[in-house]
Amino acid sequence: MTQKIDLKIASSAEIETYLCARLEAVRLSQNMNQSELAKRASISLRTLTRLATGEGGVSFDTIIRVMLALNLHHHLENFIPDPTVRPIERVQFKGKQRQRARRKPTEAEPWTWADDGSTK
Repeated sequence: MTQKIDLKIASSAEIETYLCARLEAVRLSQNMNQSELAKRASISLRTLTRLATGEGGVSFDTIIRVMLALNLHHHLENFIPDPTVRPIERVQFKGKQRQRARRKPTEAEPWTWADDGSTK
């Protein structure tokens, strides 16, 4: 199995290498050779080899194709959290969905009303 890394402090290259190694481990656990996976994912064998060795520069499209070919589609749903508002926030927003985010004031520069009626 691949060695765990701390995703909070890892670089994007380290995370890419880690995820590619995990995909390679799944391929092996399914007893599938690289040629078969490349064909199922509709990618070149060279691209799959780069992914398997963690050479870097693998596109998001390639990772999605490989995940689908490995029957990992159910994990794609969890890849990015659902931004849907939680029920308690729905009450706070009175049923409206957020349309934009606001910059949060920092401690060094707290938000205040200016004398002329504009915000600072």
